[in-house]
Amino acid sequence: MTDQPTPTAAPDASDPSDAVDAPVKPFMRTIKSFVKRAGRTTTGQAKAFEELGPKFLVPYQQNAIDFEALYVDSTRASGQKDLNNSPIVLEIGFGMGEATAHIAGVLPDTRFLCCEVHEPGVGALLKRIGEQNLTNIRICAHDAVEVIDHMLPLQSLDGVHIFFPDPWHKTKHNKRRLIQSPLVAKLARRLKVGGYLHCATDWEPYAQQILEVLTAEPLLKNRALATNPELHGYAPKPHYRPLTKFENRGIKLGHGVWDVVFERI
Repeated sequence: MTDQPTPTAAPDASDPSDAVDAPVKPFMRTIKSFVKRAGRTTTGQAKAFEELGPKFLVPYQQNAIDFEALYVDSTRASGQKDLNNSPIVLEIGFGMGEATAHIAGVLPDTRFLCCEVHEPGVGALLKRIGEQNLTNIRICAHDAVEVIDHMLPLQSLDGVHIFFPDPWHKTKHNKRRLIQSPLVAKLARRLKVGGYLHCATDWEPYAQQILEVLTAEPLLKNRALATNPELHGYAPKPHYRPLTKFENRGIKLGHGVWDVVFERI
């Protein structure tokens, strides 16, 4: 592991000239947060789209999100805490939404903006939102990289979750992995000072790559090196991340799970 690079000056979130990252040159390969897969929605998911989509789905747009307006909930019970000014966490790729719904329930005073392009997964999370009466989730069914570039102002996030991204096991496919330096740089600039980036994977070579990429980002620091030196840079599983059926099945087969949590400095 390399030494932690000297942090650069934090970008000024109020500077409109720095509102988005520099455009990618035409000949450069652009980052994609997903590989779109076909899938069929169930009757229950389709019903959730129809009934809950208008409230919980956020259309992609090329201007910044108004977070305070986005999470207004007219159905909130009397005396229930308003979500204005509460922490905002971006989740990239939530699968079928099992962990997302659990975390939103465990952290009811945190606002979650969740990006996923797999339609059955979006429908499944909408269904969970209705079943669990969750009010602190909004979903953008669009490529997360474009959402980051155009909808998220600098230093607007308190956290980012990326759980079990596709590991692309074959060496020739490693370049397709989501966690690469350009994306991490974008995310670091959207985090507030003190905010965190939390990745989890069950593929050890990918965990090593994630640790290396995040360590190389000058705006991030690995606090686990001091708090949990015995884990060699990895972090203990945070209390909010649940043990999903997928993860539990892997553990029974002898697979490990690695959490990597860095803080914005």
